[in-house]
Amino acid sequence: MWRDLAPMGRNPESGGYRRFAWTGADADCRSWFQAQAESRGLAYELDRNGNQWAWLGDPAAGDAVVTGSHLDSVPDGGAFDGPLGVVSSFAALDELRARGARPSRPLAIVNFGDEEGARFGLACVGSRLTAGQLTAEKAHALRDAEGISLARAMERAGYDPEAIGPDPERLARIGAFVELHVEQGRALAETPHAVGVASAIWPHGRWRFDFHGEANHAGTTRIEDRRDPMLTYANTVLAARKKARLAGALATFGKVSVEPNGVNAIASLVRGWLDSRAADEETLAEVVGEIERAAVERGERDGVGVRVTRESFTPVVEFAHGLRDELAKLLGGVPVLPTGAGHDAGILSGTVPTAMLFVRNPTGVSHSPAETAAEDDCVAGVAALADVLEGLACR
Repeated sequence: MWRDLAPMGRNPESGGYRRFAWTGADADCRSWFQAQAESRGLAYELDRNGNQWAWLGDPAAGDAVVTGSHLDSVPDGGAFDGPLGVVSSFAALDELRARGARPSRPLAIVNFGDEEGARFGLACVGSRLTAGQLTAEKAHALRDAEGISLARAMERAGYDPEAIGPDPERLARIGAFVELHVEQGRALAETPHAVGVASAIWPHGRWRFDFHGEANHAGTTRIEDRRDPMLTYANTVLAARKKARLAGALATFGKVSVEPNGVNAIASLVRGWLDSRAADEETLAEVVGEIERAAVERGERDGVGVRVTRESFTPVVEFAHGLRDELAKLLGGVPVLPTGAGHDAGILSGTVPTAMLFVRNPTGVSHSPAETAAEDDCVAGVAALADVLEGLACR
């Protein structure tokens, strides 16, 4: 499975992946998922939001145990973030069958669409729509860098954008959702354990900072006459690092756009996107507020206007304690650890009992072509997921 999936959407120059929602690479991954489901005799289903499901047992019976993750990527992302969870889910089902386990509850594997938000700027679109955390109206208004709307992209890919929206009946069928994911950090690398259980997801969000200045000639405009938004942006990036470090939080400007974007032109507009995360919502609000104040203060000195827009926010997620503790018990007391990364499991946690398994990442690198996990650890993750599914669904 891993070998077949590996070439899809891979950029030969960077070695990273560009599996963006509703593109050709995404279609290839979706075809792969459907083929894996059908080759195992599972009932394949596509829901109203474009999420893919593979069912063992009657979906309408309720109290289903669901596992899975996503197949899309960030720009030039790694091979493991998302796909490891989907591949491991199919492999865990194979392991259950090899053991002769007989599920007493329906089992399903899911591929949630557009988890990374790389194309339209909003993470977890498929699960947010399903859970009612994103309205169809707001989803239709999402646009990529070329101005193509989400609705248009879905149409081009052969899907009906008019069908998207909350899916409470589907969520009501699920008794537990367990997502396996490569660890995005090095906590497990410092332990003898290949697998851990998630305790919580830090609150996190995305904010767009618009810095409005005045376009002018780079070679003729005196320094004292400039209203250069790039200068304000650069100082805001440094302020974000300082404010986050002092608060024990995280703040990253990882995306920027510039107008008119000429080498010999002072910019008229610099747009930067801030990703910030913290252990609690109060700290996160304080850090983002301090970054905004620093931007405004510097903008006043530079003659630059600053506008901040919150584009997304996910509150702290405490995974269902009962399910979390049951997983840790089934796996013999593996580490329980928090994460700063968002996941579909976090989105669903408000409606469905959810839990997560992490597979050790020796370098801690993620969202990069250097992302990796040892084969033995991946196999251990499959075995752990099979143990969990057997404990939950074969009682």
